[in-house]
Amino acid sequence: MKGRDFLTLQDYSREEILSILEQTRMLKKGGSAGEWGQALAGRSIALIFEKPSTRTRVSFEVAVGQLGGRALHLGWNELQLGRGETVADTARVLDRYVDGVVARVFAHRDLEEMARHAEVPVINALSDLYHPCQAVCDLYTVWEKKGTLKGLRLAYVGDGNNVCNSLLIGCSRVGVDITVACPREYRPPEQVLSWALENAARSRSSVRVVEDPREAVEGADVVYTDVFVSMGMEEERRERLRAFLPKYQVNRDLMGRAAEGALFMHCLPAHRGEEVTDEVIDGPRSIVWDQAENRLHTAKALLTLLF
Repeated sequence: MKGRDFLTLQDYSREEILSILEQTRMLKKGGSAGEWGQALAGRSIALIFEKPSTRTRVSFEVAVGQLGGRALHLGWNELQLGRGETVADTARVLDRYVDGVVARVFAHRDLEEMARHAEVPVINALSDLYHPCQAVCDLYTVWEKKGTLKGLRLAYVGDGNNVCNSLLIGCSRVGVDITVACPREYRPPEQVLSWALENAARSRSSVRVVEDPREAVEGADVVYTDVFVSMGMEEERRERLRAFLPKYQVNRDLMGRAAEGALFMHCLPAHRGEEVTDEVIDGPRSIVWDQAENRLHTAKALLTLLF
């Protein structure tokens, strides 16, 4: 994996994804002690953020520091990108200065352009299409809590967005059965569904997309949701909330259809009272804070494996 870009989980095999999870477990157990505390010694990682970020920015900054490296936070408008310099030219310059780039962008094509023109690894810290860092964290958290992945059933309720896309790819790669419940007009892209179905055929898992959230959640081991109105979609807020509420809200009644011992997950930030109620996200089944913590540990795993 060393030296590779991390733009989408579809670029990584089942074995490679599992190796990231194993590396996460090892680093979480050992922290940044010993040799790992200097794994990035003398190295600089550029963190480029076109969108706001809490968990991704902080987890990567802390991860780079705990591994002995230097993180450079670069806001999009602090760079010449904000004044019209091309992504390609910026990538060519950064390639001469830093050892890797972590970038959160609006358009996935900008990440692909960056990766084409930089020889150092580029990590997707979220784009309009994918959020692979979140998905590997989610898979690790489920594995940590349940002790296995193969054969588990995950129900994703809500918008077929970047998080959903990466979960479809990640779950189908490693053998987790995934059912997505969403309105017809907010289904995941057909390309993602095609990849997920191909992956599932190899891992002997299942991929389904339904419109009824009750059908998706019935007997599920994990219930997952995300915001109905993602960053950059604020103008669609009223239309989206009409499509999703109240049918797709994860509340006590919907969680009651899941399997005994089912877990609730959310990538955060949460819009409480919209996609999830307080009693669920703050309830005994919720593991969202452990999930958020694991963003740090999976960030360290990715950094040590790629750089």
